[in-house]
Amino acid sequence: MAGLFISLEGIEGAGKSTLIQKMIAYFEAAGKEVLLTREPGGSELGQKLRSIILNAEEKICPAAELFLFLADRAEHVESCIKPALAQEKVVLCDRFIDSTVAYQGYGRGMDVKQLQMLNERAAGGLKPDLTIILDLDPEIGLARANARNKAENLTIREGRFEAEALEFHQKIRAGFLALSKEEKRFFVVDAKQNAEAVFADVCKKLQSFL
Repeated sequence: MAGLFISLEGIEGAGKSTLIQKMIAYFEAAGKEVLLTREPGGSELGQKLRSIILNAEEKICPAAELFLFLADRAEHVESCIKPALAQEKVVLCDRFIDSTVAYQGYGRGMDVKQLQMLNERAAGGLKPDLTIILDLDPEIGLARANARNKAENLTIREGRFEAEALEFHQKIRAGFLALSKEEKRFFVVDAKQNAEAVFADVCKKLQSFL
């Protein structure tokens, strides 16, 4: 029996981290072993790449940004995600292939079809069994994300995308919503709700995977 692979997506400040902690408790209570991972940064190589990719002071052209994300993904899948799934674990991943399409495609204006092809190559054809999209007004999300970064002193070190204009984040939100209509693996949740209500919606969906 294979494991279960769930990715969580959404704009900055949508509440992924809060939801993930509740999901870990949910699956562990059901007797499942859980691996929490993220992109970028889910592997040893990825941790090094993350310090470059998200640093607001690093000047990176869009193509270089893309290929750094893809390099992170290729190593992440092979060294982390696939072994965990082979051990029948539940893998919860904070961002995966769909962030590349939303951010670099809809946000940066790169060709979406080409990005999907590159994702296929980098991930070795691996897709999540379920992708949860936390949908939120970008203005609210950015306010949350910037407040979090300030409190945790991450404004420079991990603030590349938060530093982008509101229009950029609006395009990303539109990208995620467009993607959600393309495959049955997507589940869109209204992230304006409080954390308990968001989790309650997600639990209804998760029941079919237990």
